[in-house]
Amino acid sequence: MRALWLEQQQLTLRNNQPRPPLPPGEAVIKIRLAGICATDLELCRGYYPYCGIPGHEFVGEIVTLPDPSDLSETAYRPGQRVVGEINAICGHCTACRNGRPTHCEQRTVLGIKNRHGAFADYCTLPLTNLIPVPDSISDQQAVFAEPLAAALEIQQQIAIHPDDSVLIIGAGRLGQLIAQTIRLNSCQLTVVARHARQRELLEENNINWIDETQVTAKQYDIVIEATGHESGFALACQAIRPRGTVVLKSTHRNLTTVNLSALVVDEIQLIGSRCGPMRPALRLLEQQLIDPLPLIDASYPLDQAVQAFDHAARPGALKIVLAVNSD
Repeated sequence: MRALWLEQQQLTLRNNQPRPPLPPGEAVIKIRLAGICATDLELCRGYYPYCGIPGHEFVGEIVTLPDPSDLSETAYRPGQRVVGEINAICGHCTACRNGRPTHCEQRTVLGIKNRHGAFADYCTLPLTNLIPVPDSISDQQAVFAEPLAAALEIQQQIAIHPDDSVLIIGAGRLGQLIAQTIRLNSCQLTVVARHARQRELLEENNINWIDETQVTAKQYDIVIEATGHESGFALACQAIRPRGTVVLKSTHRNLTTVNLSALVVDEIQLIGSRCGPMRPALRLLEQQLIDPLPLIDASYPLDQAVQAFDHAARPGALKIVLAVNSD
């Protein structure tokens, strides 16, 4: 099969990569569309020592189901369109037993940790990780299910009330989705946006934006940092009020200098946030409460995946998708 290969921070396209082996309980997925996100770009910069096929945002179709002897029953069928939860878990460790499956001690993570990802013709995932895509949702919408779920995870972790003043720092791929989900709460929402296209998209969704120089110190109840850069954290610490909450969505290679004394004195709560609930994300897409399609800047065939990564790395670029086996 064709696959994009990452090794020692270098991307190459392989045209004769063997299909991944099929462990018990897993299905083979034929990838239709896959999205490039900031984590993929950071992997190329050395964020995590990953070697293999990257990619974790995808929509595909089931090709091969697990052996029936591995299953009690299944409603899945070959040809069915699916998206997937990216963390493959053991189900038996302390984290799994205590309701923290995304922090499974033995987990593999699609395209990120010890598991080949979705920038290829095929990938595998446990059947329990797969979520069927309703017919009313297009491939172009469904490929946003994983980042939209990551946006929703914030509201799984903290309560956002209508009278809360919320600041999102970063209006890129993920920041736009976070803004659309939080807007549904009718809170006092403002987004720091640098680029003209980011600002246009926010205006189209009736979301207020400001320049980073307009951020007022110690004013916001909740600050969500989604820039992908260490400078975003410094601005978040500047903007948050005493006893406020800072939510961190960025993953990047560089170490960040933190004034811990200031955080202690102001009693700031820091929350890390990553993967989220996939089924609610699909429901929002199905109900047309979230429209991700304007976020797509360009679509490239898999054979041009290296060029697609170059495009995704440009300042201000939004979502770049790979048409792998798409009509």
